[in-house]
Amino acid sequence: MFKVGAGLVPAVALPSSPAYAAAAPTLTVTGTAPSQLAALDNLMKTYIKQRNISCAQLAAVKNGKLVLARGYRYSGDTAVPAVQPTSLFRIASLSKNITAAAVLRLAQDGKVSLGAKVADLLGLSAAADSRLKNVTLWRLMQHTGGWDRDISGDYLWVDPTVAAKLGVPLPVGKSDIIKYAGGRPLDFAPGARMAYSNYGYMLLGLVIEKVSGQSYESYVKQKLLAPVGITRMRLGRTLKSQAAPGEVPYYSDYTTKTVLDASGAVVPWPYGGFNMLNHDANGGWLSSAVDLVRWARIFDAAGPALNATSITRAFAKPEIGVSTDGSWYGCGWYVRQVTGHLNTWHNGSMPGTYAYLARLQQGFTYAAIFNHREETGTLDYDVLSSQMNTAWNGVTTWPTKDLFPTYF
Repeated sequence: MFKVGAGLVPAVALPSSPAYAAAAPTLTVTGTAPSQLAALDNLMKTYIKQRNISCAQLAAVKNGKLVLARGYRYSGDTAVPAVQPTSLFRIASLSKNITAAAVLRLAQDGKVSLGAKVADLLGLSAAADSRLKNVTLWRLMQHTGGWDRDISGDYLWVDPTVAAKLGVPLPVGKSDIIKYAGGRPLDFAPGARMAYSNYGYMLLGLVIEKVSGQSYESYVKQKLLAPVGITRMRLGRTLKSQAAPGEVPYYSDYTTKTVLDASGAVVPWPYGGFNMLNHDANGGWLSSAVDLVRWARIFDAAGPALNATSITRAFAKPEIGVSTDGSWYGCGWYVRQVTGHLNTWHNGSMPGTYAYLARLQQGFTYAAIFNHREETGTLDYDVLSSQMNTAWNGVTTWPTKDLFPTYF
């Protein structure tokens, strides 16, 4: 039984031997962790040792300054490279706030209305369910579009099913996924409730391309990343041979059948168990932790990427209101009101990846990324946020040196 969080949900996997069959692991670190923040640094060291995670990063910001930037390598395998603060990781569903920000930027520039209907924008057929005509960009960003993966499955993670249903060969593309989804009814009326939807964010990526006239990746880089000095982030690829320069390897204790062709070949789950090309807008970005905390700053105040109206929209309460725990899903962020501040956060999870990004009260923001995720037999990964909250709340003196100039 695989634990399902807010991130991406895989199809099936087959047990294999653990990935870390090497010499006894040793810990090496890079970057800077000032003594005042030893609790955060030690938390990460313990966390990865307990879970046998070979590659990880942590970056922390206090009042706009980068105060910690760390890479961690815990392995006895000489093939595992040292992890620098700038090494690239898949970030899975942390990609969603990037996609939502791109839609908000299109609206900011007067290119599209957030109330526009996705069926009209993309020419989607509503023959299987007329309610599709009521799915707006707002509803896609806030996961109220009408798709529920707990009922109908996650259309981004059932490639063999899509291929078999349509009578097409693997690999399937986004047009195949849309055709498959378009032949099925929605799971609930759009705007009636929230259900996390990777498919909805895939559609948002296509909207960005249609409205902007650019590829999804190039639009994000031009309008959002370049204006704030981020140049390393890019979309990832499926195979290990396609890794970007400086990208870490990914590990899972499981294998599965490839979705890249019909050979039935058994592959490591992170390398062929899903098709990264289809996951671009809902989970396809590569980033370092220092890039993520730099990125998160665009939501702190109006700037060259987003204006004040767009930032307000990013954290707006959906039409369904607030959940029983006092939180809600904005546009690519979970949100909760605390005294004088909106705390916003998101996790990302796919085979070989666990990532977490949080913007919290008292000017504290952090990003942590790992090249392994929680699987059967591992310790809970979701305790990271509560452990981190305890650690940073215990800091009595914060460093004053800004490390951002070191990396940007």
